[in-house]
Amino acid sequence: MLKGKVAVITGGTRGIGFATVKKFLENEATVVLFGSRQETVDKALAALKEENPDWPVSGAWPDLGSEEAVAAELEKIRETHGKIDILINNAGMSDSKPVTEYTSEHFEKIMKLNVGAAMNCIIPVVKIMKEQGGGCILNTSSMVSISGQPSGVAYPVSKSAVNGMTWSLARELGPSNIRVNAVAPGITNTDMVAALPKEMIQPLINAIPLRRVGEPEDIANAFLFLASDLASYVTGEILSVDGAMRT
Repeated sequence: MLKGKVAVITGGTRGIGFATVKKFLENEATVVLFGSRQETVDKALAALKEENPDWPVSGAWPDLGSEEAVAAELEKIRETHGKIDILINNAGMSDSKPVTEYTSEHFEKIMKLNVGAAMNCIIPVVKIMKEQGGGCILNTSSMVSISGQPSGVAYPVSKSAVNGMTWSLARELGPSNIRVNAVAPGITNTDMVAALPKEMIQPLINAIPLRRVGEPEDIANAFLFLASDLASYVTGEILSVDGAMRT
């Protein structure tokens, strides 16, 4: 579904990001995954190469907080592969801290990674995509961007901002043949969820109409669809992948 496409995926070393990297490689994309540190990138690449040594995958660890560092890395990728067809802004951090324990620094830290880092990737990649005649930008939102959550207010605030970014850029960049969409996962079986005790997980499962938590591959499948030509007339959408858990 992605044969001949070049994709950059941030937060690609584990969880949803890693599953999406693998899904894209299985569908014949060339992938560059971004991670926070060289050791995590190397570990992810080793796991992928062990599964299929012929997969065209590489990695980098630019500081996503620096537009200049990200722009330089994206330019290297464009020089190496000739283009960047797909950008997935998946890097981010969750939060569950009560507001009574908040500081402005804590709030800004989450906003900087979940919103600022995405924009630091988008600004330079848009220039590249406009020059090549189009592209696809995908963002990771969240179920709580729609419904909120009982604590950790910065996380739903940041993901609501991602939604606004997605809608607005879809309208702005549509004339340049650049599609912009987002995937809003629900509770997903990542390392953090897997570490929760069963007595905490089961009530969550009971609140999901499909009666299971999502798997990283479920989210990866949504990204695959939105990145593919099957979604060539889809832009400005926030695709919920949450088993209909909307509370």
